[in-house]
Amino acid sequence: MAAGVAIMMSLGSCNVVEKVSSSTSSLFKSKTSSNKNEQSKTETKKDSKRDNKKDVKKDNSKKESSSKGSGKDVSQDVVLPHDRERISDHKELRTYTSEEIAKGVVKGDWAIEQVNGRNAVGEKAPFLKFSPSEKRFYGNNGCNSITGTYTYNPADSTLRFENLAATMMLCSKEGITDYEINAALDATRRYTWTEKDGDYYLHLLDDANREVMTLMHQNFDFLNGAWGVAMIGKREIDNPDVQLVIDVDENKIHGNTGCNILNGAMETDMDAANSISFNSIVTTRMACPPDDNTETEFIVALEEASRAKPVSATEVLLFDSMGNQVLKLVRQP
Repeated sequence: MAAGVAIMMSLGSCNVVEKVSSSTSSLFKSKTSSNKNEQSKTETKKDSKRDNKKDVKKDNSKKESSSKGSGKDVSQDVVLPHDRERISDHKELRTYTSEEIAKGVVKGDWAIEQVNGRNAVGEKAPFLKFSPSEKRFYGNNGCNSITGTYTYNPADSTLRFENLAATMMLCSKEGITDYEINAALDATRRYTWTEKDGDYYLHLLDDANREVMTLMHQNFDFLNGAWGVAMIGKREIDNPDVQLVIDVDENKIHGNTGCNILNGAMETDMDAANSISFNSIVTTRMACPPDDNTETEFIVALEEASRAKPVSATEVLLFDSMGNQVLKLVRQP
């Protein structure tokens, strides 16, 4: 474990140096830019012409920006749902199949529920992400980001974490500490599975078969793809143009409000099963019919959504923090 701690400190130092270096570089660029602006005031007419070309580009950029309110779609980042490349069905960290569970495959996103019998509560929700092709894991120990390598053998249910490294932020000593999570990973030798109410749990055991950590599988793959919006709140939507495309792997959403195109981000919360949030939602500025509030209701519903529940392979319900249904999505063919 001492070696692991040494590696963690080394990585943390590198991160600090990298941040300082990045900040210094940013300041240097800022000063250089400022100096160039001062020098440009006394440059020759030839140099001034070059500056004028730059100014023309800036003016054009301003014109494009101001035209957003003119009813024209000028955003180059917006992607129409039907133009979006269909999300691949062979993503490595997709939903577990019953065959994979039977084989003891270790992959995907896992929320850390308990450490040595105590609820895993830290400054941040602790979790692990397993990437089999890289033989690496990533995550957070309740305070710092962590990474390392892992090896497992389904034949004898052995599992080892090695080369543990972490950032070096100052952490609170309340609840489960980052040190306890790191120590539990270092002590892990075996693993077992259990299933409860449709949720899968991964149990990590030490060399005396004592459980040192319990993790719950976080599965958001069912959200991947293109969806039609069938209901907003209790109101049925009969406009086929109201659509949503969710890319779980990229943590992005795209869609159409029935009037404007929207983009946004999706975040997953490790505190509870299928806990999500949508944010950074932006739209184009086309004028919508004055008697149609669908766009506003759709955006509000996305911002209020905090949990997703798959009803079937073709239907998903989104709920707010109070358990109220805010959206009903139906998968598009």
